[in-house]
Amino acid sequence: MAARIRETAGEDLEESHEINVTPFIDVILVLLIIFMVAAPLATVDVNVDLPGSTATPAPRPETPLFLTLKSDLTLAIGNDSVPRPAFAAVLDGRTRGDKQTRIFLRADRNVGYGELMEVMNLLRAAGYLKVALVGLETSGTEGAGRAGAPAAGAAPPTAGTSQ
Repeated sequence: MAARIRETAGEDLEESHEINVTPFIDVILVLLIIFMVAAPLATVDVNVDLPGSTATPAPRPETPLFLTLKSDLTLAIGNDSVPRPAFAAVLDGRTRGDKQTRIFLRADRNVGYGELMEVMNLLRAAGYLKVALVGLETSGTEGAGRAGAPAAGAAPPTAGTSQ
């Protein structure tokens, strides 16, 4: 806050109070830049074209464990690609052996049902029975997988759970 003192024709001094907003604007711009840089770092970096879903979103844990089946049928746990023979060992390492950990399974829209079931069978063979399927949230009028469904990243992912 700044105050100016003006001397008028008489000997009385007059104060003019004005708010200096320049430091406030500087702080807001710095915060904006910090959030613009940090926001992309908080997302998963594996590109997958998810199908749409009209299911009610389930609450997400603080640190979800994503298993991704990409369009070329390779698997990724988090952002790291995993070969199928070493899948169970890598998954046990990520969950610290806790078989009750919910696994969020994401699959590309172009992946066939048979390949998705193979991955779910790998999970079952490794002892992980809590699986949540992840898709994009769509409105009730759009069909899942149709041309009107949103592109990847257009809506927040939703998870439907099965046991």
